Amino acid sequence: MIEQYCDQLHEATAELLPSWRVPLEVRSRDRLLFQPHGDMPRWLAAVSGLPDIDARLNALQDRICLMAAEGDVPEEDAISTHLRQLMPWRKGPFDIFGVKIDTEWRSDWKWQRIAPHISSLAGRTVLDVGCGSGYHCWRMWAEGARTVLGIDPTLLYFFQYLCLKRYLPSAPVWYAPVRLEEMPLDSQAFDTVFSMGVLYHRRSPLDHIAELFSALKPGGELILETLVVEGDVTTVLMPADRYAAMRNVFFLPATEMLELWLRRIGFVDVRTVDVCITTVEEQHSTEWMTFQSLSDFLDPADPSRTIEGYPAPCRATLIARRP
Repeated sequence: MIEQYCDQLHEATAELLPSWRVPLEVRSRDRLLFQPHGDMPRWLAAVSGLPDIDARLNALQDRICLMAAEGDVPEEDAISTHLRQLMPWRKGPFDIFGVKIDTEWRSDWKWQRIAPHISSLAGRTVLDVGCGSGYHCWRMWAEGARTVLGIDPTLLYFFQYLCLKRYLPSAPVWYAPVRLEEMPLDSQAFDTVFSMGVLYHRRSPLDHIAELFSALKPGGELILETLVVEGDVTTVLMPADRYAAMRNVFFLPATEMLELWLRRIGFVDVRTVDVCITTVEEQHSTEWMTFQSLSDFLDPADPSRTIEGYPAPCRATLIARRP
């Protein structure tokens, strides 16, 4: 299955992403075939064990839904057993042949906030950086994108994506377990680039913004979503150690500072379209993600602060254009 997928990825990117084609294939094969994760046999068995069913995708208002063709009656208990081998499910929600996967994140809420502000995706080549399970990739395709490529180095998320891809092999939605910084600079390959929930994990946020800029065609659109703090063009928070129990959080700017970063890299038409406090309803533990979640990382005496004393998570979405 993995060999076949890598071959298909290589073929699919030949025309659309010529400068990315070889590094995508080489790094994907390396991580999936030559440096496999210890849990990969279990993950692969979970995907392979799903029943053979004729299916179609239905992007509902909340869930990405795989529906069986008329006449096929999936055994939900067996499907659930296989899907639970791929826990924790963090980005979603999904409905796979009647098995409802309530993920840690209500990623549909984020999509509903940003969708009214982005340009039409119809006919566009789209990159989703830090795509997780691929939830938003399927939404982008449902909005008419010509091709969607999601990249994320977390191998578990790749196998969650495969649960849908195995039923939709002809869908132009692809996933590569790579990092953006590993790809060639100034490829100018994409009409639209999304980076959602990535910037604050980068030690050098300006480098990440520059990489996003280089991936866009002239005139292309960036949708950037990240953690922010209140303040002005001079404000940025760098946690001393952890932020909301996360070690890998480095820079939380004010939106004005973030807009300045984008303009300094070369983006134009920069605007903040949404600022939203992250609630414990949007990010929470579920039966599909049983570990600690946001409520465990807020000060129980003052939920407007993290357990470290920093402002509680607030996320902003900015849209900008490469001239």
